[in-house]
This record gives sequence, C-alpha cells and structure tokens, in this order.
Amino acid sequence: MVENPPGNHPFVPEKASLRRELLAARRALPPEAREAAARALSRSALTLPELDGAHTVAAYVSVGAEPGTRELLDALRAAGKRVLLPLLLPDNDLDWAAYEGPDSLAEVAHPGKMRLLEPSSTPLGPDAVTGADAVLLPGLAVDGRGMRLGRGGGSYDRVLARLARAGAHPALVVLLYDEEVVARVPEEPHDHPVQAVATPSGVVRFTA
Repeated sequence: MVENPPGNHPFVPEKASLRRELLAARRALPPEAREAAARALSRSALTLPELDGAHTVAAYVSVGAEPGTRELLDALRAAGKRVLLPLLLPDNDLDWAAYEGPDSLAEVAHPGKMRLLEPSSTPLGPDAVTGADAVLLPGLAVDGRGMRLGRGGGSYDRVLARLARAGAHPALVVLLYDEEVVARVPEEPHDHPVQAVATPSGVVRFTA
C-alpha cells in the first residue's frame, strides 16, 4: 500500500536503506516460493487468538512480491468473519469496503502508483476501520519489540492515528516473510508497535 512521505527525521535515511534491501530480497523470490509462503502464512495467521476471536477483520489484498493474503482473506470469510479491505483515496488515506469474495475485487489504476485490487462493494468511510477487532497490516519488517517498518508513505500511519483518536484498540498483526523478523528496526515518534507477527513458519505475539 502506498503511503505519504515521512517527515525529516534522523532515522529516515536508515529506514530507506533497509527498505531497499528488504524489497530487493522480496523481488528475488521465485513465484513458486511466494505461492508456498502464502499458503503457509494463511495457516499460521489463523492460529492467532486475535483472529479467531474477531468478528470484523480489516485486512488488505497483497500486491507484487508482498506475502500473499488472498488465501487468508478467503479463509477468514469462510470462518464467518466480516472482512474489510482498503480503498486508496487520492490523498493516500484509506476508505474501507466489505470483502465479498474473489469475484468482488476489481483492478484499480491509481495515478503514479501500483495497480491495486480493491473491493467493488459500497465504501463505508475511513472510520469503518475503528470497528474492527483486528487489523492486518502490510509491512517490510518487525523487530523483537513489535515495532513495524512500513513501506514509507503513511497510509497506515493515518489508520493507526485514526484508531487512537477513536479510542479503538484492535489487535494489530503484521504479515511478513520469515526473514523479515529482525533484531531491530529504526523507529520514529509516530510508529506504533503491533501485537503479533505472522510468517509462513509461525507466529510471534508481543503482548499477552
């Protein structure tokens, strides 16, 4: 998901370098490895009590070399969860709409950005995410403190700020490849820790 440029901060160059390294590693993964990882990631994520007990899950459709989410979206829906997916707005904020199955996704071209698969159901407004019990976040890495490194734009920073303003406290879960759980990621004041990470080989929870 494309995000707003970060502000001037001493960690920004360090973050940019780490992002380039992680994105290059993702692009180097062969398609068959990505497909196997997506299947294993779905199985891992579904073991999380944060998802098992959720009624509404805000998720996303993976793009490019991101860890695949399509199988997980369908599994959540089959388990009776209400799944919300993002719609990218012109200012890079996110609206939300219900996921109604693979045939409900439409490819949308956003000027200057990647083509994204978005739900074709009725938009529910940016505040719809505040009703989610769990939010699945894209990312590039997470460290042992639960600090997440995003793509560097800010769409999900806005989501997290909106949740905080609303006093909403959904479980925050980032979906990654195994190698993207690292010792430490650079941190800025606006960064929020997540409660758990799911990877193809398993899950790590950072809070009880």
